[in-house]
Amino acid sequence: MYRLFRGQTTERTLLMQKQRRDFLKYATVGAAGALAPIGLGAQGPSSHQANGSIYDVRSFGATGDGKTIDSPAINKAIETAASAGGGTVLFPAGTYNSFSIRLKSNVALNLLLGATILAADTPADHSDGYDPAEPNTPWESYQDYGHNHWHNSLLWGENLHDVSIYGHGLIWGKGLSRGTHEEPRAEEPRVGNKAIALKNCRNVTLSDFSILKGGHFGILATGVDNLIIDNLKIDTNRDGMDIDCCKNVRVSNCSVNSPWDDGICPKSSYALGYARATENVTITNCYVSGCYELGTLLDGTFKEFASDFRVPRTGRIKFGTESNGGFKNITVSNCVFEGCNGIALESVDGALLEDVAFTNITMRDISGAPIFIRLGSRMRGPQGVPVGDCRRIILSNIVSYNSGSKYAAIISGIPDHPITDLKISDIYLHHQGGGTAEMAALQPPEDETRYPDPHMFGELPAHGFFIRHVNNLELTNVEIAYAAPDARPAFVLDTVTDADLFRIKIPSDNHKPAFRLHKVENFRVFGCSKIKDKEIAAAESEEF
Repeated sequence: MYRLFRGQTTERTLLMQKQRRDFLKYATVGAAGALAPIGLGAQGPSSHQANGSIYDVRSFGATGDGKTIDSPAINKAIETAASAGGGTVLFPAGTYNSFSIRLKSNVALNLLLGATILAADTPADHSDGYDPAEPNTPWESYQDYGHNHWHNSLLWGENLHDVSIYGHGLIWGKGLSRGTHEEPRAEEPRVGNKAIALKNCRNVTLSDFSILKGGHFGILATGVDNLIIDNLKIDTNRDGMDIDCCKNVRVSNCSVNSPWDDGICPKSSYALGYARATENVTITNCYVSGCYELGTLLDGTFKEFASDFRVPRTGRIKFGTESNGGFKNITVSNCVFEGCNGIALESVDGALLEDVAFTNITMRDISGAPIFIRLGSRMRGPQGVPVGDCRRIILSNIVSYNSGSKYAAIISGIPDHPITDLKISDIYLHHQGGGTAEMAALQPPEDETRYPDPHMFGELPAHGFFIRHVNNLELTNVEIAYAAPDARPAFVLDTVTDADLFRIKIPSDNHKPAFRLHKVENFRVFGCSKIKDKEIAAAESEEF
């Protein structure tokens, strides 16, 4: 064998040499940003079948002219790569106007700089368009329409393994539905409403590209295990990314501007037809915002909405609202929030939310509550499921500056179902102030079955923390500050057991009382500069 390769040139050797030259050509020219179609040439797709090969979509008939529907050619390239055992489907610079692109196992999509996959507009007569939404009738009522379907998407895959989309190109969901009452309606035939949708997949990597206007979801990953999402920029008018019923997930170095909905959103819905937890997740080094006009995060101009422009400014990291399967073993670290809502942890559909840590978080101009932890009983799901639990949560090293003053940090369980084992340390919460005596007298409703949201209770009687139905709470090194005096207590505790507060700092002109307690047992506050050490075994109603 050695003498054959050394002394003879076979047809197979020539083919291998040609493939190597093509690869080097791609790597060299691609780095210069001016790649011509390569790999298949005049011989056509059938001549390029080897594992690890590069399949240029233009060689399969894609034009990249922004007008022609290129998805048939793109799907042909993907199918050819998959049938050969795998490979990379290459998108050179150009705009590829497309309907549904069907991902396959062992196939990577490489979007070169200057390449755009553009979601085409569904014709008015619906004669063409995206793949039909698959039926999931038995459980469709348990979550939004968009959560129940994946095939009606720009790029989708189901029951796949070893899939990646990477490169510095753009996915632009121009023709996608937002899943609202405006046109196009997601429920209509041949309409797509997600940029990327993945169901029951494993070993998936999404890296380096950008998403503009991603429909209802820029990324919807449901039942996806071993998922890596790295260095994405998402600038969209609904959710940035939803990580639903997934295991072993790494989200890192991403920037998401999503004023109209959530930025990075772990969920645990019933969309798979059974309850499955989202677990073993890390979210790190990410930026989420809700204050920039659509597209201005991507182009780097960061144009803020006018102060009187009506937009939800959501944009946060939120766990829920769909919460049938639960959340376990999750950390969020080194993240920045700006002009959006704050941290939200929600279990309202019977889920177990446990072992969650947030650390090294900075927040600026938060529109609602900087922290919102809610255990409720909406129970959207199968009958007979018990109320969930919310326990073992750590929040540390958090700074929030200039948040709105209607809402304090909110930690609220429901009667007979407290949040338990919560530790909060090294927190600085600054808000605009101006709360009134009338606000201080408010008694927020329980609203046990209501959709969870920081605004659900209306204005709150505390300006620092509103804590209700909680057992085993520690607050250490917590400072509350405001820009204008506030007539409300800094802390309101209602139906709380075993609360230790150490080194608490409130403004020097804080209107007394600093604390209001109702049905509180085993309460201690100590080591505070302006608050006397105090231990209370039981307080039906007390202020100090």
